[in-house]
Amino acid sequence: MGNTAPNLTRRALLAALGAHGLILGPGVITGGSRVLAAANPILKRPIPTSGQRIPVIGMGSWITFNVGDDVSLRDQRVKVLQAFFDRGGGLIDSSPMYGSSEEVIGYCLKRITNKNALFSATKVWTLSRWMGVRQMNDSFKLWGVNQFDLMQIHNLLDWETHLETLKEWRAQGRVRYIGITTSHGSRHEELARIMASEPIDFVQFTYNVLDREAERRLLPLAAERGLAVIVNRPFRRGALFGRFEGHPLPAWAGEFDCANWAQFFLKFIVSHPAVTCAIPATSRVDHMQENMGAAYGPLPDAHMRKRMIQYVDSL
Repeated sequence: MGNTAPNLTRRALLAALGAHGLILGPGVITGGSRVLAAANPILKRPIPTSGQRIPVIGMGSWITFNVGDDVSLRDQRVKVLQAFFDRGGGLIDSSPMYGSSEEVIGYCLKRITNKNALFSATKVWTLSRWMGVRQMNDSFKLWGVNQFDLMQIHNLLDWETHLETLKEWRAQGRVRYIGITTSHGSRHEELARIMASEPIDFVQFTYNVLDREAERRLLPLAAERGLAVIVNRPFRRGALFGRFEGHPLPAWAGEFDCANWAQFFLKFIVSHPAVTCAIPATSRVDHMQENMGAAYGPLPDAHMRKRMIQYVDSL
């Protein structure tokens, strides 16, 4: 027996299972009438400031939900979002920066049936208090919600001004949690200073199997300060697939129920003890199924994480 498993692309496994009628629902795969793998519930992590638990795989919406007024594309996103909730998803992340994404999310939420688990997360991304208030009020209307679970300051823009507003809104119950985001490694030092001194609940930054700078300071600091961590760009905007999908998964990936590269990348991220949730983005139902599969079954331990790093570094 060799040391590698067959190379499964992001769509091959789902196509094979679907052809045999094997996919049923969250964590359930059957063969005929016999349940082969079903028992484990979706993996959740607590938000440190409250103890509320949320699924470790959420959904990003940058680019993928920016489809404007195209009804056919909007209706396809309804199917993607339906699959997300069908597989146990909760946290949806967006921003006014993402074009029509917030409006499209609102369109989808009106058309799906099981959205009770929704954990709504968006951002403020503008200058000045009054512009920030206006922008956030627009987000309430676009999503069709009366309260946001999480409002974040996007890429630290005018963060001191918006943080004062958000602290007031949290006290009033308009938002439940507040946070700050960055997707640029050059902002890590400033983000760390905010994390160390301000009364926030969440931080969001980039982390994946190749971009591991956050392990040096941000992840340990989040654990020390009791902050929830959302990880963006888990696939490097899809570049990780281009780099590794032509290579086989290692056979030992099956030890933590990993069937494809998407789950390999995501399970590496959410297995870090300081990470609360990763937010991959997709416009396809089959890819959503694959992504959500990472929220079930065992996660790699510290030894296995090192093995994962060594494997991708060797390719």
